[in-house]
Amino acid sequence: MPAGVADQGQSPPNAASPQPPDSHRLSPPRRAAPLLRWDEVPDDFVECFILSGYRRLHCTAQECLASVLQPTNETLNFWTHFIPLLLFASRFCRLLLLRGAGDLPFHHPFLLPLWCYASGVLLTFAMSCTAHVFSCLSLRLRAAFFYLDYASISYYGFGSTVAYYYYLLPGLSLLEPRALSRYLQQRLGWHVDCSAPIALYSALLLPVAFLLAVACTVACCKSRSEWCAYPFAIRTFVFVMPLSMACPIMLESLLFDLKGHNPTLFVYFYRRYFWLLVAAFFNVSKIPERIQPGLFDIIGHSHQLFHIFTFLSIYDQMFYVEEGLRHFLQEPPPASPTFMGTVGYMVLLVLCLVLVIKRFLNVPEFCKQD
Repeated sequence: MPAGVADQGQSPPNAASPQPPDSHRLSPPRRAAPLLRWDEVPDDFVECFILSGYRRLHCTAQECLASVLQPTNETLNFWTHFIPLLLFASRFCRLLLLRGAGDLPFHHPFLLPLWCYASGVLLTFAMSCTAHVFSCLSLRLRAAFFYLDYASISYYGFGSTVAYYYYLLPGLSLLEPRALSRYLQQRLGWHVDCSAPIALYSALLLPVAFLLAVACTVACCKSRSEWCAYPFAIRTFVFVMPLSMACPIMLESLLFDLKGHNPTLFVYFYRRYFWLLVAAFFNVSKIPERIQPGLFDIIGHSHQLFHIFTFLSIYDQMFYVEEGLRHFLQEPPPASPTFMGTVGYMVLLVLCLVLVIKRFLNVPEFCKQD
């Protein structure tokens, strides 16, 4: 019998006493589940130098959603990508649906690369939010969500390459055979016809980027195994690999006057890569929580900073992608983007990434059971 019942002279529970109707009973308010320390959760949940603020395993979906308003070590991981998701959704809506990109309807072939890029950006932020919110449903679902998170980053990297291929690279002197041949002749004294190498590069760019996206997803999924000693370094390196598709822009700034003839691309391109370097630093170093474990468990740990700087990098990327789109619309090439060369590639990539994730979810080493 609970303390206080007998002291007040009330009859025991089995005695006949009037009970209020069920409809008038007041249910006590549901309290948030207590947060746990690092030694009270499965090893897969533990983040380096984060000592507290963990949610329990097997939370319900309702508890997961409620946790975005509670001070857990995942709360700001969610908000630092959910707010950018809303910002980018509004921006792409203006460009694609509200005729912000000229007077073109949303289904115009010239906008297909922008649709690919937009889907990559939005999917990356959406999957990151989903993974951080629902990662405590179960061990298997945790693995599945983060595999999807890695796949969405690869998808975004390929979508960026599609946008570069159509909107940015055609405007580079580096990929104009006569301009490059003239440069080699003046600087090195070489009389070289660059038409064939440039044509080969253009033909191979998207297929190579496609294979790289699949390979990066495989590498990231493998980094979640127990034998991987430096998972964050591997994931950071793998995430950077697709950025190599933008090397022509960097070479353009070194060999030609990119700053002079396209200052928007020059400024925002290099500022984007500065943000990416800062983001990579925080993701690999685990600073500041490495310096003072436990102090930054809820606010200010490295993954939150990683999210913020990756958002800034994509925000700057959007400026020069929009600028490239404007130049593209002013001087459209003879051959416009095709459905198979844009959306077709993206759909095929989704199918390949789904097969990769399904394969890893069926291997016990990479997907622990509850």
